[in-house]
Amino acid sequence: MSRYNAPFEIHVHGDVPLRADVSYAQLQDALKPLWKYAGAKSLADGAESSYEEEPGIKFDATEHLLRMCWTVPGDEDFRQSLDEMCMSLNDLAEQGAAIEITFYDAEFDEEEEAPDAESRDDFIMMFVGPNPAAIMQVQRDLLVEDVVNLMERHFDGAELGGVVAEIDKLFSQRFDALVNSLEIGKPPRGTGGSGPGHGGGRRPRHLH
Repeated sequence: MSRYNAPFEIHVHGDVPLRADVSYAQLQDALKPLWKYAGAKSLADGAESSYEEEPGIKFDATEHLLRMCWTVPGDEDFRQSLDEMCMSLNDLAEQGAAIEITFYDAEFDEEEEAPDAESRDDFIMMFVGPNPAAIMQVQRDLLVEDVVNLMERHFDGAELGGVVAEIDKLFSQRFDALVNSLEIGKPPRGTGGSGPGHGGGRRPRHLH
């Protein structure tokens, strides 16, 4: 599809650890929303970024890793493609991972715009993982990193254990609430109808 007048340049960046049994064909199918959006007929055809200096979309079969540093021209409708891709990657991911997406306003020229004009640049973070616990673990680790980096401007890192503990407490509460919500409507244990929980009963790891 032609996107020469697309209002955004959209950059997708992130590394996703994949299960050892994931094949290129499975990955190509999972990433179909991306390469199809780019107007390609296959992952190999669509893996190249709009910028030559960017590696694009790479499948590291040795490390079982999906590497993405890929830019495509597009519009707001790209968000739907991202949602579809993340749902598919959940089934292939070995661990939780974060994917950064930046929308650069291609129509905004800082030198020509009025002084009070603002670009439509946007940034979103999406998460994939084999289960809710894995996804929450990544979210928790990123939040701890951000909070610690911010507070170390004023406090020594050794003083921040209590702050990290409070963050862990918040994520534990969120995880418990999720597990409890998934338990509603499930048959009682022993009736033969209960299966493994979506969260696997596994809490995110805590930093001690």
